[in-house]
Amino acid sequence: MAALRSYVNGDWHAPVEDGVPLHDAVTGEEVARISSAGVDMAAALAHGRERGGPALAELTFHQRAALLKSLASYLLEHREELYALSARTGATLGDSKFDVDGGIGVLFGYSSKGRREMPNDTVYVDGAVEPLGKGGTFLGQHVCTPLSGVAVQINAFNFPVWGPLEKFAPAFLAGVPSLIKPASQTAYLTHRLVELMIGSGLLPEGSLQLICGSVGDLFEHLTDQDLVSFTGSAATGQRLRAHPVVAANSVRFNVEADSLNCSILGPDAEPGSAEFDLFVKQLVTEMTVKAGQKCTAIRRALVPAGRMDDVVAAAKARLEKVVVGNPNSSGVRMGALASLEQREEVRRSLKALLEAGTLVHGDPDHVEVVDADAERGAFLSPMLVRCDDPDQPQPHEVEAFGPVSTLMPYENAAHAVDLARRGKGSLVGSVVTADPAFAREVVLGAASRHGRMLVLNSDNAKESTGHGSPLPALVHGGPGRAGGGEEMGGIRGVLHHMQRTAVQADPATLTAITGQWVTGSPRNITDVHPFRKHLEDLRVGDTVVAGPRRVTLEDVEHFAEFTGDTFYAHTDEEAASANPFFDGRVAHGYLVVSFAAGLFVDPDPGPVLANYGLENLRFLTPTYPGDEITVTMTAKRITPRVGAEHGEVRWDVDVTNQDGDSVAKYDVLTLVAKRPDTQE
Repeated sequence: MAALRSYVNGDWHAPVEDGVPLHDAVTGEEVARISSAGVDMAAALAHGRERGGPALAELTFHQRAALLKSLASYLLEHREELYALSARTGATLGDSKFDVDGGIGVLFGYSSKGRREMPNDTVYVDGAVEPLGKGGTFLGQHVCTPLSGVAVQINAFNFPVWGPLEKFAPAFLAGVPSLIKPASQTAYLTHRLVELMIGSGLLPEGSLQLICGSVGDLFEHLTDQDLVSFTGSAATGQRLRAHPVVAANSVRFNVEADSLNCSILGPDAEPGSAEFDLFVKQLVTEMTVKAGQKCTAIRRALVPAGRMDDVVAAAKARLEKVVVGNPNSSGVRMGALASLEQREEVRRSLKALLEAGTLVHGDPDHVEVVDADAERGAFLSPMLVRCDDPDQPQPHEVEAFGPVSTLMPYENAAHAVDLARRGKGSLVGSVVTADPAFAREVVLGAASRHGRMLVLNSDNAKESTGHGSPLPALVHGGPGRAGGGEEMGGIRGVLHHMQRTAVQADPATLTAITGQWVTGSPRNITDVHPFRKHLEDLRVGDTVVAGPRRVTLEDVEHFAEFTGDTFYAHTDEEAASANPFFDGRVAHGYLVVSFAAGLFVDPDPGPVLANYGLENLRFLTPTYPGDEITVTMTAKRITPRVGAEHGEVRWDVDVTNQDGDSVAKYDVLTLVAKRPDTQE
């Protein structure tokens, strides 16, 4: 059987030795061999830094996002092939979709985030401008730029597609090349995934590499610009994080480790209620999806003390319907574990758990399987442990990484919180309840030990993605035992791959560096109204100044009658004068904004297609009848849309009175057409 090849230095590398055999989790047959012997780890990292990084740096966030979308679409066309190979890892079709479709979904998710929440530029501006002096000539701004190293991604065996893609997507969007190292047991599936990704021809050279086998001396060559994202056991994560090179170079190291996640049934959920059924269904699902080999699976199920018998009976009834066997066979709901070694590890952990409880369903030494050999394949039955004394340490310390969960009772909300926290750091916890007060007490009490908390009830059940489903927009990670790291989380995951730098400068220089107009920078007032310019012809700083317009008492009264806004400050002179903020009747703030629009708008058809938003509106100084207002509108940020016939322009609007005082400030968002000859 041929050994899996690594993809390094722009080419596929065959190992210089036969390698270790990898086996089909269902049949025991050899699938492939694996070894990284002969791979020059230093050269692979150098290739990523010298080829991949610069190639990505030439692309804007929007261009990278577009490539992620194209890559996701390409992989969708090949997912049936990935499903078929996934079955050899012991995964059912449902398991495979969770892994494959979930991973592709992360690519789509980050593509959308990049296009909607990041600029069409190579620098990300983080937060607002900070004034550092009274005169406005000295400002501060945080900017984020990609690290100039490689994102080394070490993945676990349980998600050979989702695992690499959920790390690759934010790194790629940030502009940092990836080096993927899959876990050996299921590396043949990740290998095929990377073959497809490279074969798509979409990715810049050096932006993606693959190491099949051990990391060898890879860590010896890490620099301060590289970063490591690790998924796996807490013990291995701790060992790698303590590597002397990692410590000496302050290498960013993110760990997402297995954890003792819990699910808590609320005291309001009586047998027969929707929440009771949801709790039991979710418990069984988390025990059997991927044969319980999920870092987010429910390991501890906490129920009100008086409901233990009810939950045991309901869970057993569901578990008895679970058919174990060949994932390709009809009716099979749970496949095999990833390997025979993994099965033995689960059995050892279960033995420790049974020191504190009793097995109420399943048999670690016997399982009926469909269309398979129970001994040659890594099969186990789903096993439910009952522990009536939740103060026993084993359920809070021992994790059986397979189809195993432990039921424990709690007395009240405070007790449930205490038990949840005994996991010493979890990726996820869930609370199944229709009682908002109970949910609040448990969530806020347990949040410091959890990376994610799900509140599940009949109101959200149809849309809920479930306890064990990390989502691209939310952080995936947890404190303590769970590794102390965070992955994904939308743009947070992108920024993890970037350096945040505080830039101090004058307004004009800050505008030049960030590509965004800053108050105090020069304005460009031309004879051509900015609304007459196509997107390519606009420049940051292009400005229109319009006015003045006198605001009359008749205007205020008409606006009040026309809109129905008869608030006393606009209609009652005596009451308005008694208000400590006013010296009499004042114009409506929205009247001021409306008049400002009438001043700056160019009425004829042109490149401006639509006004689609107004943000950051503040009314700073009252406008009184008789005041004259002038509006200054400046192009603040110009964002072309890749593949679209238009882009977005954000305008800074400052409305001032006859004394030069700002009465209103806000941003206007417009869609502006590209020139017909440049539309993509």
